Amino acid sequence: MPFMKGKAPVRRSIQYLSSGRLALKEKIKIFSVNYNTYGDHHEGARDFVFWNIPQIQYKNPAVQVITFKNMTPSPFIRCYYEDGKQILVDIDSKNRDEIMNHLIKVVGKSLETLKAEAKMAEKQDNPANFGVGCTKHCICEVPGQLPCPGVVPVPKHMRGKYRYQQQHQ
Repeated sequence: MPFMKGKAPVRRSIQYLSSGRLALKEKIKIFSVNYNTYGDHHEGARDFVFWNIPQIQYKNPAVQVITFKNMTPSPFIRCYYEDGKQILVDIDSKNRDEIMNHLIKVVGKSLETLKAEAKMAEKQDNPANFGVGCTKHCICEVPGQLPCPGVVPVPKHMRGKYRYQQQHQ
């Protein structure tokens, strides 16, 4: 498989990408990481970019994720909000787990919000559903369907009882 080649190909598997913990707030439109490819105090930022940026991109498809290499003396993350405001997060000398935990607290959605969104996604009402708690109480309310047998009798050729009696006479 071509996607399983290269350094740490597990990063491209759906299971790994969907296991990301950072779901950014709705108002964040751009997420940028500035770091250097050398230096000890940039080690955590390099690991964060290598292991966690693909998960962030997968979990937040509406957010533009940018990395800037070798343009700064100290590593940082900048988030741009839709109203023009920015938030700056210092990640100097932190490991990737510390960075991720801090980002979840600062720019991530709360646990309650994530649970509510999961419940809403799960609940999505299907217009084909009918019965108690749905928009249509009975299938006869759907255009093109036969009316309820209690109101209008079903034609005899559509009834199993009638067919059975015709076959055994």
